[in-house]
Amino acid sequence: MSPETVTPVRKPRAGDPRGRVDAPWQVIVLNDDHNTFEGVAHALAAVLPGIGFEEGMSFANRIHSSGRAIVWSGHKEQAELYWEQLQGRGLTMAPLERA
Repeated sequence: MSPETVTPVRKPRAGDPRGRVDAPWQVIVLNDDHNTFEGVAHALAAVLPGIGFEEGMSFANRIHSSGRAIVWSGHKEQAELYWEQLQGRGLTMAPLERA
């Protein structure tokens, strides 16, 4: 007889009835009247891994046209670090949100 494989099931933590224990955190930049497109693009490129100036400009356009953009999503600790670094570079940040 072969042993049966049992897949463990993660149960939601107390206080999280929707079961979003592993839901990623979203870093959201808001539109404002004091940052330039280039300034936003440079800040994003300097802080977020894999983001170059051109992609930063794309995000800047999205932030300008929609009022906000999710610029990164992932683990809470990393989201907090990126949030703080972007705010430190003068970007207007929304509070961290779970996806």
